[in-house]
Amino acid sequence: SGAVHTTANTIVPPFQIIKTAPDASIVSSVFFMLLPDQVLVYGDCAISPDPTAEQLAEIAIQSADSAAAFGIEPRVAMISYSTGESGKGADVDKVREATKLAQEKRPDLIIDGPLQYDAAIMENVAASKAPNSPVAGKATVFVFPDLNTGNTTYKAVQRSADLVSIGPMLQGMRKPVNDLSRGALVDDIVYTVALTAIQADQADQAEKAVN
Repeated sequence: SGAVHTTANTIVPPFQIIKTAPDASIVSSVFFMLLPDQVLVYGDCAISPDPTAEQLAEIAIQSADSAAAFGIEPRVAMISYSTGESGKGADVDKVREATKLAQEKRPDLIIDGPLQYDAAIMENVAASKAPNSPVAGKATVFVFPDLNTGNTTYKAVQRSADLVSIGPMLQGMRKPVNDLSRGALVDDIVYTVALTAIQADQADQAEKAVN
C-alpha cells in the first residue's frame, strides 16, 4: 500500500495490528537500488526521522540482515559528512557511536563508519580517505544518519540515474509489510509485490525450520 497514501497513513495500521517482531527494538526500512552492475541497499529512507545512536546501530544490523537475505554480501557503510576521525560535532559523533554499538552487537558483520558517500562507494576516493577501511570503496549497504539525508539521497540517485528502486521494505515487523512511494512507477509496484512475496516465503520457511 502507499501509492495514493502518505507513509504515515500506510504504516500506522500495521504498527497497531501486526506489531513489531519480538526481537526488534525499532521498525526501519531499506530500498534496493538496482544499478546496472550491482544492487545497493539504502537504509533508513522512509521511517525513522532522527534515530538515536542505539537506533541507528539497530537499523544498520537490520539492513545488513535484509541484504544477506536477498543474496547481497553486506558491507555496511555508516554514512556521514565526515570520514573517520576527521570531523567533530554531534551529528558525526552519533554515527561514530552507532558504528561502535553495531560492531559490538554483531561482530560477524562488516561495518565501518563514519564514511562519506564517495569514500564508501568509490575505490579511488577510499584509497586516500580511508585506506584501512574494510568497507570503503566497496560498500553494499548504506546507512544514513537520518530520514532527511536518506530520503533525499535515494530520490536523487533514483531520478538522476534513471534506475529502479524497490521499496521501502519494512524491517522489524512480525509479518511482511511494505510501503510504496506516492511517486511509484508501475515497475516499482510490481517489484515491491514480488519483494513482499519473497519475504513471506522466507518467513514461512523460517517458521517451519523452528517448528
